[in-house]
Amino acid sequence: MSAETEALSNQIKQSVALLRRHLDWDVAKTRLAELNHRVEDPDLWNDAEGAQKIMRERTLLANQIEGVEQLEKDVQDALELVELAEMEADNALIEESTQALRQLAQQAQQRETESMLSGEADGNDCYLEVNAGAGGTEAQDWASMLLRMYTRWAEQHGYKVSLIENSDGEQAGIKSATILVTGPNAYGWLKTEAGVHRLVRISPFDSAARRHTSFSSVWVYPVVDDSIEIEVNDSDLRVDTFRASGAGGQHVNKTDSAIRITHIPTGIVVACQTDRSQHRNRATAMEMLRARLYEAELQKREAAAAENEASKTDIGWGHQIRSYVLAPYQLVKDLRTNVEKGNPDAVLDGDLDAFMAASLAQRVGGTRSEASALAQ
Repeated sequence: MSAETEALSNQIKQSVALLRRHLDWDVAKTRLAELNHRVEDPDLWNDAEGAQKIMRERTLLANQIEGVEQLEKDVQDALELVELAEMEADNALIEESTQALRQLAQQAQQRETESMLSGEADGNDCYLEVNAGAGGTEAQDWASMLLRMYTRWAEQHGYKVSLIENSDGEQAGIKSATILVTGPNAYGWLKTEAGVHRLVRISPFDSAARRHTSFSSVWVYPVVDDSIEIEVNDSDLRVDTFRASGAGGQHVNKTDSAIRITHIPTGIVVACQTDRSQHRNRATAMEMLRARLYEAELQKREAAAAENEASKTDIGWGHQIRSYVLAPYQLVKDLRTNVEKGNPDAVLDGDLDAFMAASLAQRVGGTRSEASALAQ
């Protein structure tokens, strides 16, 4: 067996070991058997909401287990084909079977990353909010670049993006904006992007062509579905109306249809101006507020579990998660995971998967060395 074949085989075995450990294999198989038995109960659909929850859990678990089992079978078949090709000294067949192993290694890595998306709200849609830091036009332009980056990433992954709120900068860029990202595991992926993002470049707004450092913050919070109860007291809210900014039609710009809601106990502020109807904007803003409150609770749980007091509300200009350097050299570096990319243009065009996967792996805490031991 060639060195490449052996390396690919070990890599896949490590991924499979991590997948089995993450699923808690024996427990998962027992749970799937229980769910299959419940699905056969003719009275299951007497409670439609409960039945749908069971069906979703069963489908997810079955796909995870079947995916691992199929991966193991495909790897075994590919290795047997490699051995046969090497025995017959068939170079064409050796290359074909090795290529199959390469593809299986990619599949295994993808499944390993997806297995990390198992948080309470990871499967939900999410809101992503960008706010420009201090620095005027330069910071506001940076905020608009970040908004474009996440929009491109979402579109490249088949997600739907809807603009919820936008506050334009005085000369260029944006002061703030909120988008709704709709699709499977949207929150699970994008939650890794919450934090402060730092840009270093020669400012196009500086006539002396000096280098500037700018900051913008990104907040991400999941859409709360009907199964999650978040209590909000009207007495805790301050509701303000204002005129929607930017393009949007004559009616939008001439009436106070936009809504801003402040949750007084927490200081959380949400705004919506997408609709001409003040009533619908208020309904959307309330959904956003419930999502923000829920996300804050998730952050508290995660902080307690990790014995770490950091949370979204603690994000400050001294807590950058990533630096984007466009001058004097070209580099994007994640300060949490040390993942680097030397092509900032590609990153700003939505190439974020490596950063997200590394951050997810860090949260889970699994390591390749542990997986290697399990694979032996």
